[in-house]
Amino acid sequence: MSSTVTSSFRRRGLDHFEPEDVDPQVQRRLRGTLEQIDYTAFASNKALIGQSLGHIDAAHFQHMAVAAAQARAQWVAAAVAMTETAHTPSPDQIAKLAQMRIAYEELAEAYEALRRMVERGYVMFRPASGPT
Repeated sequence: MSSTVTSSFRRRGLDHFEPEDVDPQVQRRLRGTLEQIDYTAFASNKALIGQSLGHIDAAHFQHMAVAAAQARAQWVAAAVAMTETAHTPSPDQIAKLAQMRIAYEELAEAYEALRRMVERGYVMFRPASGPT
């Protein structure tokens, strides 16, 4: 009997085809083409995301982190509260809990996305100004 292992983890960018039997000159040309494609994506992201978000500073990150932390705390607190009783949570309670989890996950993903945008140079990070 065979079995298949699956995962809900999303793979990003890990399934690129990599030919093994191509001669070195063709591989160099292919790498050059792929670098041009990657640069086009970078330039597009930088232009569009930068225009949309402008400058980002520590306050933006703090606000997003606080929002994600609050959503996470509310989600877990709701789960704890609904399991305090001996009865199984109702379908409505479970649906509300799922909405709260989704809210937390979306905020956490947005935080990570913003961090990646700064890391990749799509948006400019403006450090907090020191005392004058």
